[in-house]
Amino acid sequence: MSKCSFMRLLLFFDLPVETAMQRGEYRRFVKYLSEEGFIMVQYSVYAKLCINNDSVTTASRKVDLNTPTQGNVRYIAITEKQYQRICNVNNTYSIQEEITTTDRTIMIGEMNNED
Repeated sequence: MSKCSFMRLLLFFDLPVETAMQRGEYRRFVKYLSEEGFIMVQYSVYAKLCINNDSVTTASRKVDLNTPTQGNVRYIAITEKQYQRICNVNNTYSIQEEITTTDRTIMIGEMNNED
């Protein structure tokens, strides 16, 4: 069986919030990200843990379909190992960040793998 190669989809955005309609689009987009399993790393920076590259592709396609027409939205996929090497200068983490790590992930189906 192949080992899962966890990845993170990092999403960065800057959306206009000058009008009521723009603020509504902003709220809709942030709600969408939360419902899709993205966690806020810091303002306008979100991350999603993905089990492999196919999962990253699926998540990025969904982001493409749900991105507001105005503003700037970018994303990049990195490996979990690269994500773990991010330097957090102030050493502060949100509760979501503290519980969303691969060392707490249970791999079902690999436990009974007898060679």
